[in-house]
Amino acid sequence: MSLHESPSATSLASGHTTGLLSGPSDTDYRRQRLQRIGSPITQNHADEIPRETTALHAALNGVNYGTVPIVRSRRAISNAQPTHSLPTPFGSPPMRSATFSGIEIPGSPTSLRETFRRRISQRPISAYDASLVISKANTDTDLDVKTNGYRVWYSSFSSIDWLHDTIKDSVRFARLRRSKSIRSRVRLAFDKSLGWIIVTVVGFLTAIVAFLVVRAEQWLFDVKQGYCTTTWWHAQEFCCPQLEDYAPLENPCSAWRTWSDVYASWIHSELEIDKAIAQYVAYTTIAVILASTSSLLTIYLTASTSFVTRKESGVLSPEFDKNDEQIRSESLQPKRKMLYYAAGSGIPEIKTILSGFVIHGYLGGRTLFTKAVGLALSVGSGLSLGKEGPFVHIASCIGNIVSRIHSKYENNEAKRREILSAAAAAGVAVAFGAPIGGTLFSLEEVSYFFPPKVMWRSFFCAMIAAVTLKFLNPFGTGKLVLFQVTYDKDWHAYELIFFLLLGVLGGVYGAYFSKLNYRWSRDVRGGTWLKAHPIAEVILVTLATTVLCFLNRYASMGGTELVYNLFSECRTGSTNNHSGLCVLDPGHFDHVWPVVRAILVAMIVKGFLTVITFGIKLPAGIFIPTLGVGACAGRIVGIAVQWLQYRYPQSTVFAVCKGDMDCVVPGLYAMVGAAAALSGVTRTTVSLAVIMFELTDTLTYVVPVTLSVLVAKTVADALEPKGIYDLVIELSQLPFLDPKHEYLWSNMSIKEVTDRDVDVIRVDRHNTVESLRDQLQLLLNAGRDDSGFPILRPSHDGDGMRMIGYIGASELEHALSIVAENATELVHIHTTDAHGERDLASSYSSWVDEVGQAEEDPFDFSLYMDQAPLTIQSNSPLELLHQFFVKLGARYVVVTDTDGDYEGVIDKKTWLAFLSELEEKS
Repeated sequence: MSLHESPSATSLASGHTTGLLSGPSDTDYRRQRLQRIGSPITQNHADEIPRETTALHAALNGVNYGTVPIVRSRRAISNAQPTHSLPTPFGSPPMRSATFSGIEIPGSPTSLRETFRRRISQRPISAYDASLVISKANTDTDLDVKTNGYRVWYSSFSSIDWLHDTIKDSVRFARLRRSKSIRSRVRLAFDKSLGWIIVTVVGFLTAIVAFLVVRAEQWLFDVKQGYCTTTWWHAQEFCCPQLEDYAPLENPCSAWRTWSDVYASWIHSELEIDKAIAQYVAYTTIAVILASTSSLLTIYLTASTSFVTRKESGVLSPEFDKNDEQIRSESLQPKRKMLYYAAGSGIPEIKTILSGFVIHGYLGGRTLFTKAVGLALSVGSGLSLGKEGPFVHIASCIGNIVSRIHSKYENNEAKRREILSAAAAAGVAVAFGAPIGGTLFSLEEVSYFFPPKVMWRSFFCAMIAAVTLKFLNPFGTGKLVLFQVTYDKDWHAYELIFFLLLGVLGGVYGAYFSKLNYRWSRDVRGGTWLKAHPIAEVILVTLATTVLCFLNRYASMGGTELVYNLFSECRTGSTNNHSGLCVLDPGHFDHVWPVVRAILVAMIVKGFLTVITFGIKLPAGIFIPTLGVGACAGRIVGIAVQWLQYRYPQSTVFAVCKGDMDCVVPGLYAMVGAAAALSGVTRTTVSLAVIMFELTDTLTYVVPVTLSVLVAKTVADALEPKGIYDLVIELSQLPFLDPKHEYLWSNMSIKEVTDRDVDVIRVDRHNTVESLRDQLQLLLNAGRDDSGFPILRPSHDGDGMRMIGYIGASELEHALSIVAENATELVHIHTTDAHGERDLASSYSSWVDEVGQAEEDPFDFSLYMDQAPLTIQSNSPLELLHQFFVKLGARYVVVTDTDGDYEGVIDKKTWLAFLSELEEKS
């Protein structure tokens, strides 16, 4: 019988995924089935079991994870007749000829609310590897699939198997190339172009969302000051168009009305003190409303505990016991820290996801909506935060959603990460108008696996996003970003000293900002009453921001507006003095000091507020506040150098100016200082320099920017080895394996890391459904839900144990839930060469027969076994083991002795824990 004629393949092709290759069921249902293994169930008890509506019976045709489930009409439901019924009670002797995945268990009626909740939160999906058994071609290349084993879904915070997904995609592509028909060639061409189509759509949608966020943020920020009387939905910039950006108006704009004017007209008072108080009260009230609304959306819509899908495994864990909340909370420590998916910039979590870990819901539609709306609200409130970093998260959400339209990316986590890398580049492109810088940022800071193909697609996606945003013109100026500037003057050699100084200052600021923010988040935000009251913290921070910023014109500016004015060049004869930053007489100290003092106060205020703001529970980026602080420092240095030139024009230092009193450009110093500060905080280098080049539309300042960036990173690394994103990963307890970090192994060996106590499955013993369930229960109780079981047999000499395979906890749980009715039935696990009777390279047709038999025999778990796991000898160096996890993306590595006998296993999370301890000791 050929594969496409087997029961499994037929059901898969028709959309009814049944048997061992079916999709996951509801977590509550799966838990109840597994808990009842070995318990005598009467008919009355059977009535209490919830109805199974997932792919364990018959999956909805064409419905995958991420799509809206098909809602059947009441008439269709009432007329539908069950196709299968429970043949025997749980624990009865099995019927080997029956397909146990097709059973129908009677269930008690549920409330309409519970039914609706399940329908929107528990979406049916296809089996992760279902497509691998749908093939009409017979070839030996598919033996790779058999040897590597089948997988089911990945649960949250589990590591993906890069090797398995790579093999799976290789087999899928090989099948496409087998046939030479015209239809097959068209399908192959479509498959090759699918990635380009998806990144095009992602870039286009990212630009649209960015445009909406920018326009909303502009209006919300200005509404704290007043409103437009002609068109209330317009920001002040569009209500009162100006010939030059932010040029001072000779006469106040009659169309824009401030809240102080509204209040004065109500009480018929023209006292300035009354108007100032009214303006401040309105400013503060609206700011608090905007910030608290953003925080409420973040907390109540994107809490990590609210994202529970059918993909979650480890349902036997006490954490899934919904009927014993008190006992569970008293006896168990939290498995992991509570996360709010829309909070923060999202870049640390994106780095973790791209490194090979799964966080369900973090890139979903609900998070996308909350992040976009919350970001507009939080930036509009005037808090010391930016929107540029969160654009990376928003773009990644769009990339994740769009990529799920096709099974090539839907059912392959490794392939989907190629789209996410391209989406991250698009996010930076719309944030800074820098498609090249966005591509390099994705390579340098975010992505974990970045081959040339991904780089090309990332650049294409970033270019599409930038071009689309250019046409949308969000600022009405034709610029992609608000602080895009150009300079007419060149730099001089003597200025390298000051650029070097700015690099040192940026590195010091970046290091100590990271330290202070880390300690504030750990000791104050996480160690006081603020931990239990995140909304109160947001309100307090907003109040502190309004008090400190309201009276300083630069501190009260929007982040992008402040950076633009600090970057700008003061041109002779221009009416635009850039909010007073252009000193009328740079050689007179009385004219210089008031400007410097105001900038210095704004820098200190912004720096302090950014420390306490970054990390609160609402969408918040770090780019713009850091650029603002660095630009303030650079502008002060630039004004000081300009003052020196005016005071000592005949000095040999300024001889290169040749009498040109506009030789020094303070805006250039501001740009260099901003780049240095951002490099010190984030530790980015090449991508940051390129972003600055794209912002200024010139390569004239390559040397100043590059010098300051490199010096800042060097100084910051010396003072604090970890950047802000790495510290956030540490605070959030995210399982991120940093490929750039170098470790000192000293005299340690693999034996010190090997887990020898992990439970194993021995094929020479009787393994029943109940005994395997008990082993799985012990594994989950130990918090090893991302682990599995080595499968062993005695060696031929009888002195040791030989490993024949490995089965993951998720795969075992899925298989056991199907045969849960038969607790005493033996489970079979075998390999093609387990007893030396069959050749591993057996014919394809014989394997097809085995697949069909396995589908007919649900007690044969061999399909899920990885028959060729990565192994390493116990005397190998630790660096080699580290490269297995970093370069090969291994999920687990089996340790053997020099004779090949099994010693233990090391999974990725165990290795991460070991590296954490090693780092603390060093």
